[in-house]
Amino acid sequence: MSIEIEKAVLEKACMEMIETILFCLPNAFKGTIYRIGKPPDLVAVRITSGIIDDERKRLSWGLPVKSDYNPPGKPWVGYRDVPNRPLEAMSWCVCKQKSWTAENPKNDARSVRLHVEGELEDFNHMEPVLVRKSDLNLNMDASPPYPKDYNGNVIWKEGDYVVVAVIKIHFNSHTIKIGSHETRVIKKLSHSLGTELLSYQLRQDSMKAMQQLAKDRLNACNILADSLRNALTKSALVFSLVKKEIGYLRDQWEQVLLRDLKEKNMKVESIKVLNEMLMNMDNGYEQLAKDLVEVQNRFLATSLPPEKGEKWVTRQIEERWKSLLSNFPQDDHKTRMVWQTIGKLKKALHFGRDHDIISNYNKIPEELKREWVNLIYSNTDSFDASFLERLIKILGNSSLDIPSRERSKKTLIQLKVLAETMNHLEKNTNFLLRQVLNGNSDSLPGS
Repeated sequence: MSIEIEKAVLEKACMEMIETILFCLPNAFKGTIYRIGKPPDLVAVRITSGIIDDERKRLSWGLPVKSDYNPPGKPWVGYRDVPNRPLEAMSWCVCKQKSWTAENPKNDARSVRLHVEGELEDFNHMEPVLVRKSDLNLNMDASPPYPKDYNGNVIWKEGDYVVVAVIKIHFNSHTIKIGSHETRVIKKLSHSLGTELLSYQLRQDSMKAMQQLAKDRLNACNILADSLRNALTKSALVFSLVKKEIGYLRDQWEQVLLRDLKEKNMKVESIKVLNEMLMNMDNGYEQLAKDLVEVQNRFLATSLPPEKGEKWVTRQIEERWKSLLSNFPQDDHKTRMVWQTIGKLKKALHFGRDHDIISNYNKIPEELKREWVNLIYSNTDSFDASFLERLIKILGNSSLDIPSRERSKKTLIQLKVLAETMNHLEKNTNFLLRQVLNGNSDSLPGS
């Protein structure tokens, strides 16, 4: 149970991911991706390492001259936690399926170089790339031989995921913290890498399945129906990632406008006022107030199109305030303040496309600005390739002064390719299923 794809394809996917991360995070200077082999050996092999130059324009590639993780790699028994042996971050990522951040190399409990050679490693973050077991059930043993830790406990047995790779990113000194923005970006992109590798795996498995059709129609039909179709339903993940990226672009655009106007973020300020009002009210409603504060803070972490954002505020925030004020009435002044602030919050959702505001922003051409705003504030409910193509084209325009322009462009290009691959694979799968069920092999692809 692992990702098994051609070496050249694997290297290309890993290099693109490292390039995306290094261009996205200005305080990162080196990236490495390790492939984790199938159980029980779980051999960790360094696929490639990339280092960005001081001008952050070019990357150089290669493997260190000496490393236990260079091909043929290091098996699980060689890096798992063992008493009286230095702990490794690789073991933590693979066994726990969790990230490891070395925010202080001097105190890094899992730095082998520090504890064996006495040398400090870089400030770094390691992130496991997870794939659902159910998505890798093609040509899978009925009962995979999961490995054991030193105490004899079987790892991964009860979880839903397996680790197929580990991403390691090195940062400039004192610029990386546990749970920081950088670690969240890497985690998000690790999902993208897992999806991309799975796509390559599915395409490769699809070809094998089509060859099997000639030998056993019914068996091929079951494999395609129960395995490929099951995996292709996960394509909604691609659309979800696209929406998140567009939401991120909206946030970037609004920050640009706020800086230009030298104004505060009314969305943030409105939530701050509502939270302070909850803290200043009389006692007796602590749990309800606590839940409402959590909901309001969670809203700050979301980025929805204005119409959907207003519905979210109405359902999740406004209705809770109605319940609170019904059970714990306040004076007329406080009540008016609540509804006025919620009204400001809803209005703030339209800030980035407000005609009066954007008309005064003249740092990008008018036509480009108009199309840009229309795209990022569109209320898209399904994947639209032409819409994505237009957005990618605009992000390629250097006149658009958005901090994440290049990084977002590359991310959306990757998602678009992945979506098209999934769509193409789904069409081929449906075609093959019809041919197999109809018993017609003459018109099969390649026949």
